[in-house]
Amino acid sequence: MAHTICIANQKGGVGKTTTAVNLSAALAVAGKKTLLVDCDPQANATTGLGIDKQTIETSLYHGLIGQAPAADIIRDTGIEKLSLMPSKTELIGFEVEMMADAGRDKMLRALLGECASDYDYIIIDCPPSLSLLTLNAMTAANAVLITLQCEFYALEGLGQLMQTVKRIKQGLNRELTIEGILLTMFDSRTNLSNQVAENAEQYFKKLVFKTRIPRTVRLGEAPSYGKPIIFYDPSSVSALSYLALAKEVIRGRRRKDKVVIL
Repeated sequence: MAHTICIANQKGGVGKTTTAVNLSAALAVAGKKTLLVDCDPQANATTGLGIDKQTIETSLYHGLIGQAPAADIIRDTGIEKLSLMPSKTELIGFEVEMMADAGRDKMLRALLGECASDYDYIIIDCPPSLSLLTLNAMTAANAVLITLQCEFYALEGLGQLMQTVKRIKQGLNRELTIEGILLTMFDSRTNLSNQVAENAEQYFKKLVFKTRIPRTVRLGEAPSYGKPIIFYDPSSVSALSYLALAKEVIRGRRRKDKVVIL
């Protein structure tokens, strides 16, 4: 059964989609059969893998509203062992259409249940808000990976997110844990980045991944070419960082003592 990780933070521009795409690709390169689920109506994870949204007829939206099974939505990415459940802007309609449905927070769990046994890992890219889509992602996941940008105000809102995860664990998903906190946009040359990293490790201790994702031009360029960084620039520090993160995630799953329960 797949280990399902949702990448979350209610802030935008903190490296969620970048991490979802590149961690998924790194896990696949490590030999793990992986499914990336684009749960954001902006569909950046879909385009980040080189898939034209205009060519998609059946997307995550159709699965969530019960119009299509998982098998009809999942697409090949051209990367061995990596598949995608794509998104389009029509996913915005899910929250409105399902608002009155009693099981609206468990739609994604049910959909992924159809294919979870086919994968080692399922990575869910969440929208930048604590919305019904994010609630679905956390209800479907085993763990939450939080991206934390190394910038001013980085820790603001993190407490709220942790409380949200705790409430979901208590009410909807008792198996939910924190996979870890990933420092993104890290620049070792600046005092600010080092201070954020120090504060995060002081408050959250072992929850913080050892791997830090640097701020680089190449990492920002890769999505415009429809490629994960490990295929766009394999020898770059960003590519090596995501490969290291994948190893940490795989190690953490094997070592039960690394799992932190809220």
